[in-house]
Amino acid sequence: MTDRVCVGAIAGAFGVQGEVRLKSFCAIPEDIAAYGLLHTEDGRRSFSVTLTRPVKNGLAARLTDISTKEQADSLKGARLYADRDRMPPLPEDEFYHADLIGLEVRDTGGNLLGTVRAVQAFGAGDMLEIHGPGLKTTVLLPFTREAVPTVDIAAGRIVADPPEGLF
Repeated sequence: MTDRVCVGAIAGAFGVQGEVRLKSFCAIPEDIAAYGLLHTEDGRRSFSVTLTRPVKNGLAARLTDISTKEQADSLKGARLYADRDRMPPLPEDEFYHADLIGLEVRDTGGNLLGTVRAVQAFGAGDMLEIHGPGLKTTVLLPFTREAVPTVDIAAGRIVADPPEGLF
């Protein structure tokens, strides 16, 4: 889904009048309402988002055509995507997570370590989840300038200098 970027997810209903609890993945959480229509992952549904207030662990919002608690509950877990052309350009050393997934990861000597399966954000900094040849489980590589000195989206690769013993 390269023409869209995941900007949030619906955490369930908020109240009984169709509002949803929205978890924003944007650097400024309120920006989720600024990207126009947001689409479900399968593209079958689209919503305009009107934020109503901040709530614990997210934002309360109204979505077009959602007016009951049952309708809001049925959307729990749905990820919301914005059209890429509506997203702001990023500074030189920042990346959308969607652009990192699938990139090949090589060490500084050119040896293949694997590919990025996901980007995890646990609160203390992003981690690249890497799976590759000879790995029984995925490896979490800190997404820092020290551990990942080069990201080349155009070439489809990342050069990593992982901490000793990680791979």
